Amino acid sequence: MEIRVVSVNISQKKGTVKDAVASIELDGTGVKGDAHAGKWHRQVSLLGTESFRKFEKQAKRPLRYGEFAENITTEGILLYETQPFDRFVIGDALLEVTQIGKKCHGDRCAIYREVGNCVMPKEGIFCRVLKPGTVKAGNTLQYVPRVFRARVITLSDRASSGEYEDRSGPLVTRLLEEFFRSTGWKVQVENVVIPDEKAMLEQEILRAADNDILITTGGTGIGPRDITVDVVKPMLDKEIPGIMELIRTKYGAEKPNALISRGVAGVIGNTLVYTLPGSVRAVEEYMAEITGTIRHSIFMMNGLDQH
Repeated sequence: MEIRVVSVNISQKKGTVKDAVASIELDGTGVKGDAHAGKWHRQVSLLGTESFRKFEKQAKRPLRYGEFAENITTEGILLYETQPFDRFVIGDALLEVTQIGKKCHGDRCAIYREVGNCVMPKEGIFCRVLKPGTVKAGNTLQYVPRVFRARVITLSDRASSGEYEDRSGPLVTRLLEEFFRSTGWKVQVENVVIPDEKAMLEQEILRAADNDILITTGGTGIGPRDITVDVVKPMLDKEIPGIMELIRTKYGAEKPNALISRGVAGVIGNTLVYTLPGSVRAVEEYMAEITGTIRHSIFMMNGLDQH
């Protein structure tokens, strides 16, 4: 089904209904002339006619577009099923989803007082403008779901030579895919197995520059061939010490050998980086803690610090 714009709407005050206009201009602050424009993540609001029809049954009256203070009213997609960082192309304009729903202010909001309830907190979405453009009723929308990219590198002389099957890398992949599936996000994961060689690891890290996540397994100990941390740590732009500190403390209390791991976490460019030990059990333990931080880390990496 075609996704299209059925109305574009503006208001000069926050918390009030918006009026339909012939067209809106999107720029780096949002909708020109709209009260919600600014240097923040909720520059443009969208609500679908699918939500309008549902709410009209509750309100027992027809509703006009803009009554829920949405800038763009759409048809043909359940907007609330999209995910942060998905994108919409509308003509020359490019929007990126930043938030699904919002806090309802109840009777402190003019919309709530006038309409009697508000669907926006549950089914409206918010975007920021990545490319400017003009939007008007009748425009079509191209929906582009965000697909995150991850690279998993196993360092093992024996696994790379075929002496035994790599089990830690595929496990990281499975756990990553399960995590992303639970969030509604899509992910593509690529695996590679290399020997414990500094130059090869450096090369693989450079190849991962356009990935969102890079995870290594193996080479975090103190053996003569354990070079992962020595290569990765100097390449970090920012270190995230708390993750590995927690893991070593939590599991080292019961298994002192876990304290020997020198694993690090951090950021290289726009890539989140984690170095894990090579054992399957350690991968399970580390990933259990790391996945709990990934969603918030991705928001922060993309300039959406939503404390």
